[in-house]
Amino acid sequence: MSGVLQRLKQFARSPQGQRTIEQVRRTAADPRRRAQAQRLFDKLRARRSA
Repeated sequence: MSGVLQRLKQFARSPQGQRTIEQVRRTAADPRRRAQAQRLFDKLRARRSA
């Protein structure tokens, strides 16, 4: 499992990882995308509790 974490850390530090992180931050700040994600999480939560 630590191998996976090491690879994730390495990716996050790479230029491509930095671009991906920045893109995710911009997407998460968008109210429309945020609402879309909230609906998805609500649907998953409802499915788990049923």
